[in-house]
Amino acid sequence: MADVMRRSVPVDAPPPVARARGGRAYETLPCEVCGSGDRDEDMLLCDLCDRGRHTFCLRPILAAVPLGYWLCPDCAPPSKPVIGFPMKQKKIVEFFRIQKGAQDVEAPKCAHPQDARRRRKRSLVMQKKRRKILPFVPTEKRVQRLRQMASAATALTSSKMEFSNELTYVRSMAPKSSNQAGLEEGGMQVLSKEDKETIELCRAMQKSGQCPPLLVVFDSHEGFTVQADADIKDMTFIAEYTGDVDYFENRVNDDCDSIMTLLWTTDPSKRLVICPDKRGNIARFINGINNHTPDGKKKLNIKCVRYNIDGESHVLLVACRDIACGERLYYDYNGHEYAYPTHDFV
Repeated sequence: MADVMRRSVPVDAPPPVARARGGRAYETLPCEVCGSGDRDEDMLLCDLCDRGRHTFCLRPILAAVPLGYWLCPDCAPPSKPVIGFPMKQKKIVEFFRIQKGAQDVEAPKCAHPQDARRRRKRSLVMQKKRRKILPFVPTEKRVQRLRQMASAATALTSSKMEFSNELTYVRSMAPKSSNQAGLEEGGMQVLSKEDKETIELCRAMQKSGQCPPLLVVFDSHEGFTVQADADIKDMTFIAEYTGDVDYFENRVNDDCDSIMTLLWTTDPSKRLVICPDKRGNIARFINGINNHTPDGKKKLNIKCVRYNIDGESHVLLVACRDIACGERLYYDYNGHEYAYPTHDFV
């Protein structure tokens, strides 16, 4: 108590001024990497040595200033190397909670030639309006498929996350009853019957141990990132964005760099976000583009769409063009009103 009273500020005290650390004013503190003292709102001060670094000068880049205690790379204890998840069938089955004994679910066969003739009769405008979501095509080779799942498990365990392929409703956060797509400001598009069947097929394949052909790799600039492990066609379902569902107003000052808008209502107190800091899937590691540069926009190959599925809002990631094997996956973080700062993205 004595220590608290000693550090407390009197009620009638003047407003605080920029503090000086190590004999240098906060505004003029240079970044140890680039040497510039500009953009102090993005400057981090080490709680041990008082030296500064910009969030965008760190490797990997930090998307936001973290809350609380922070140590620079020189003062922080050596980071533990990323240990690969064991490529053992039993371990992977347990981690992803694959249904034991489940039969492999096959993707739908090609349409009947008669259906193709019917489609030719439709106008081009109707074809554009009726673009269907395609199911992903899992890798046939078992060893390669285990390697894909092991890479995702490695990223999740290294991030201290549990695997979850569904939205999670925790008692202390938003209840499931709060996710009502009908409350969306301006309305929300309803997933068609055909596309809903495709999503259900993909979910069934994932439960049986078949996953999209994706590989999670670690990059020194971007951290964990996802790349295609096979060619992926335009409009292919990639993943549903999952995690804990919470009210937006509870996460305004959250330093998680992957919060996703789930429901944007007229009433601010009813807005929902997805927080993949404790639970999530491979979607957590798909990075965003720098949408302020032409080169950044060229990398865009995934679109993030929110759909009304059975009265609830869900966030789906779908390929927006053909993706070549080895190409990294990127989407635009700013797909909605809540603008995310992407100026410093790679």
